[in-house]
Amino acid sequence: MSFRVFRGQSQIIMQAEYLKYVRKNVFPTAFCPGCGHGILLNAFVTALGELDFDQDNLVVVSGIGCGAWIGSPHLDVDTLHTTHGRAVAFATGVKLANPQLKVVVISGDGDIATIGGNHLIHAARRQIPIIVICANNNIYGMTGGQASATSPCGAKTMTTPKGSKERPFDLVKLVKGAGAEHVYRYTVYHAVPLQKTLKEALQHDEFYFIDVISSCPVQYGRRNEMREPLKMLNWMKGQSERYQGEDHADKIMIGKF
Repeated sequence: MSFRVFRGQSQIIMQAEYLKYVRKNVFPTAFCPGCGHGILLNAFVTALGELDFDQDNLVVVSGIGCGAWIGSPHLDVDTLHTTHGRAVAFATGVKLANPQLKVVVISGDGDIATIGGNHLIHAARRQIPIIVICANNNIYGMTGGQASATSPCGAKTMTTPKGSKERPFDLVKLVKGAGAEHVYRYTVYHAVPLQKTLKEALQHDEFYFIDVISSCPVQYGRRNEMREPLKMLNWMKGQSERYQGEDHADKIMIGKF
């Protein structure tokens, strides 16, 4: 079994020995064709593999939604599948109960930012030493394609068929404003720097927030003229710009903030 993630002319190939972190009985995956969450899963497992990370010292917490499937059932580590919007709160409890554990939240924008946004803000404010990874596809993918707190203005969803009129959260600015120091954003097109950042975060016992813009061709793409997965990845490529101290509202700013 092998996994590949392409980025331009480069690619991440998951080494066979890294598969110890994956529950192989879950394949074929439940992710829709073209879903970017598989790329995020690959990048996370590759980071674990390169560090030879201790499976018995890792807890991955998720809520409800497509993004929550990245951790449970795919990862062969201790996982906690919690109620909708409460992943960060449960992760805080795990870390307080056993500070020696590495605790990672992986869930979607509907779960982390829309329903659970208050928990995210307070975790950043308190500098809880956990990693929070938001698989951000700008929509509620699993429950029917409703608008989330990160759906862009004008985005068509099941609940905004004429385009969203609500101002979305910029999760990077939100978490930075709450006091977080280690804040990053990448798209799943930028799998290589994403993997390197995940590897860095796993080596530190501090609060890290990583906003990962992920592709959802089934719910988001088909409503916004990007039903083909490649078209959505090319859109991410064209819209992204590395953050160098100046924010551009018309771009997806990526990198360290």
